[in-house]
Amino acid sequence: MQAFKKVAIFGVGLIGGSFALALKQAGAVQQVVGVGRSRAALEVAQQLGIIDEIADSAQAAVQGAELVLIAAPVAQTAAILGAIQPYLQPGTVVTDAGSTKADVVAAARLALGGKLAQFVPAHPIAGRELNGPEAALADLYVGKKAVITRLPENSYAAVARVAWAWRQCGAIIHHLAPDEHDAVFAAVSHLPHLLAYALVDDIARKPHADVLFQYAASGFRDFTRIAGSSPEMWRDISLANRVAILQELDSYTARLAVLREHLLQADAVGLEAIYANAQHARHSWISAIEAAEQQQREGGD
Repeated sequence: MQAFKKVAIFGVGLIGGSFALALKQAGAVQQVVGVGRSRAALEVAQQLGIIDEIADSAQAAVQGAELVLIAAPVAQTAAILGAIQPYLQPGTVVTDAGSTKADVVAAARLALGGKLAQFVPAHPIAGRELNGPEAALADLYVGKKAVITRLPENSYAAVARVAWAWRQCGAIIHHLAPDEHDAVFAAVSHLPHLLAYALVDDIARKPHADVLFQYAASGFRDFTRIAGSSPEMWRDISLANRVAILQELDSYTARLAVLREHLLQADAVGLEAIYANAQHARHSWISAIEAAEQQQREGGD
């Protein structure tokens, strides 16, 4: 495939900014135009070479763009799609980077109407706890998964174009249905963020919080790293996928109740059984990741 002549990015922070840098590094784009709520952030992105131009309107952004990426918080997706819909040209493909998909697809169906086929939903599985254009990295997506949740209306060519863009960023393409995507990530991404935020919030509210934080070390830092992520973004994700998250939260709460009962009864065998099962599952998961990374480096099926 040929490089994009113009890519428009709504939201030039960590996700959108890293996408732009990666495409530029790969020689996969000639011009990147940025759009966002904060003029200051857009100017920083331009100074850092993330974007080439700042667009003052949705119309200016999508005019002549071959690809449009929406990398803003998911609650803004509907408004952005509605703003660009009148100006979308037939050859323009639109995608997103949102962490939820069923709500985004529903918003796209309402906002885009007859142009829905031009929207290919996606979600890169990568991030950092830092935000803003200063946090963007050209190699953020290297070796990471990018999940495409294609719509029945999408053409093969549109999906292939989005997949090609993420491959230029170094990502590995996966495919899920929107509802399946949301159920999976409620368990392995959204719930962990909820737990990390809750733990840090709980400790911060204690009268002796300063003492507790003084003695918190690597275990606490590792467990709570993701609580440093954008509150606005995770507020939107939590609400957008709240049904699936509530199901996972109920399941987790039930396991905590079992653990609490083992502690209450001083049940060493019960506690160790849970710990051992968790340890085994985590070791197996890490081994699978390492095997996949080794295969990626060496090639093969």
